[in-house]
Amino acid sequence: MISLKKFTFNPYQENTYVLYDETGACVIIDPGMYDGAEQNQLVNFIKENQLKPELLLNTHCHIDHVLGNKFVFDNWSLKPQFHKGELYILQAVAGYAPQMGMHYELSPEPEIFLEETGVITFGNSKLELVFAPGHSPAHLCFYAKDENFLIGGDVLFYRSIGRTDLPGGNHQQLINSIKEKVFNLPDDCEVLPGHGSSTTIGFEKINNPFLT
Repeated sequence: MISLKKFTFNPYQENTYVLYDETGACVIIDPGMYDGAEQNQLVNFIKENQLKPELLLNTHCHIDHVLGNKFVFDNWSLKPQFHKGELYILQAVAGYAPQMGMHYELSPEPEIFLEETGVITFGNSKLELVFAPGHSPAHLCFYAKDENFLIGGDVLFYRSIGRTDLPGGNHQQLINSIKEKVFNLPDDCEVLPGHGSSTTIGFEKINNPFLT
C-alpha cells in the first residue's frame, strides 16, 4: 500500500508529495522546497521514516514544481523524470527566475524520459502515467490505481483548473485532457493537486464551473 505525505512549499504554495510503501522505497514528486527550513522538513521526514528515495518525478517543469530538483539530486543522486515535451520548459526556468526575484539552483536534466502512457514502479508499488497537456505542453499525472488517488499537478483543482496563459499552455487542450483522460478515472478517485486542497473526480464533474 502506498502511503503519502504532502508538503506545501515556496512562495507559490506548491504541493510537494512523498509517496512510499512498506519496503521503505519512496518517490519524491514536484519538489518545491525553496529555503533551508523547507529542505530540512523534507529530509527530516525521509530520515524519521527510514525511507529510501528511488525516483524524482515532475508532473511538469514550471519553476514552483522544480525548485527542489537540484537539492534532491545533491542528496540522493536522483535526476528528474518527466515527459520530454517539458524539457524546454525546464530549460527556460533559469532565464526567468531572476526576473521573478526567485533564487533558482539549476536542475539536472533527465537521463530517462517518461512516455505518455505506461507504469512506474518503486518498492512493491506502481503508478500509472496519465498524459494531460494544456496547463503545460506535456504535463503528466500519476495514478495510484490500487489506492485510487491521482497526483494531478496543475491540471485539475478544487472547483478550478490550471492556468493556460503561460508558455506552452492551451486552454482547449486542457479541457480536453481533463474530460477525455482525467475524468475516465473512478468518480471516487481522490485528486491531489499541485496547489490547494484535494478533491474527487466525481465532485469536479458536477461542481467545477470550467467543466460543467
